[in-house]
Amino acid sequence: MNAHDPSHPHPARPCPVCGKPAAHATRPFCSKRCADVDLHRWLGGHYRVPVVEEDGGLDDTARDDSARDD
Repeated sequence: MNAHDPSHPHPARPCPVCGKPAAHATRPFCSKRCADVDLHRWLGGHYRVPVVEEDGGLDDTARDDSARDD
């Protein structure tokens, strides 16, 4: 059996925005509207992953002194 066999379609996943069944033309969304809502969320930063930046224990003066060649 081939994984891409059209006689055994994948089970329909719900739209990630509203939960309705996804439409083939706008998959994985149910409509263009839900696709646009998701795009707006991406562009607005709603899907960003919070990150705590670590500087390796150096303060700003130590970093500036090591970068300077007098």
